[in-house]
Amino acid sequence: MGKRLVIPDTDLEVSPLCYGLATFGTVIGQPEADRLYEAFRAAGGNFFDTAHCYAFWVDGGLGASERTLGNCLRRCHDRKEVVISTKGGYFSAGARYPRPDRYIAPATIASDIDESLERMGIDRIDLYYLHRDDPRLPAGEIVEMLNAEIARGRIRHLGASNWSTERIAQANEYAAARGLRGFVVSQPQWNLAHPNPALWQADATIKALSDRDVQWHAARRLAVMAYSSTACGYFATDGKSAKETFDNPVSRGRLERAKELARRLGCTPNQIALAYLMNHDFPVIPILGTTKLPHLQDGLGAQAVRLDARQVRWLRDGA
Repeated sequence: MGKRLVIPDTDLEVSPLCYGLATFGTVIGQPEADRLYEAFRAAGGNFFDTAHCYAFWVDGGLGASERTLGNCLRRCHDRKEVVISTKGGYFSAGARYPRPDRYIAPATIASDIDESLERMGIDRIDLYYLHRDDPRLPAGEIVEMLNAEIARGRIRHLGASNWSTERIAQANEYAAARGLRGFVVSQPQWNLAHPNPALWQADATIKALSDRDVQWHAARRLAVMAYSSTACGYFATDGKSAKETFDNPVSRGRLERAKELARRLGCTPNQIALAYLMNHDFPVIPILGTTKLPHLQDGLGAQAVRLDARQVRWLRDGA
């Protein structure tokens, strides 16, 4: 993973793949987290993604991801060589993650940033996402609040996770008109599979990138960090994983085309699915959330797969 990608409108030089750490400190303990962190770094990876709320869904898991990442940074002494993104501004999840009704209020975001910095043992966050939108707030009010945190020196660049393109556009138009910093990255759910309604049953606020959204990003060259980039193993298991969320006639057609192209190119269908994202005509950085070293190594191999526009279109549409 020798090459680097500069995220437009930033000074962030990042690896083509990002490592998502939602399971670090819970499903994965510190020793295994160290091994995976080191393997990603040895392969040239320098981009890590976590969140303030990870992993509240596990007993005792709240904050574990950020703390475990902080331990990796201290042990490897490589904070200056890596790019850290984290997220705040998530709504209440009951007793496991109690939040105020106004979960994007300035005081709440300031508290989230305080805790994230302390957990990771760092003094500034390279890329800070709002984990969800709060449509009750004007986009401009949110931009002003985040720019105040930039002015305080605690965050460098801004991202929007699970925001609609319409709201990102509102925020960035407001920022541009006033000489403020807008969002430089969007983090939606996106992969080669086609999602089923089950994707939204547990959380209706998840934003999955539509074809129209892809066109919007391409026109503006706004970078995308895609989560669930491998469709939760759908392409690595011949469609056996994540059936409820992604298995349908559209996804099965794309899986068969990914398998055919993988045979032709001498790689795996999972690598084809990742390469599909990375070979769009605007910056797309898939997030790998794997918990196993062989799966991480397979994902890293996708960087060597080159697809042209015709192949990308054929994987998606079959034409």
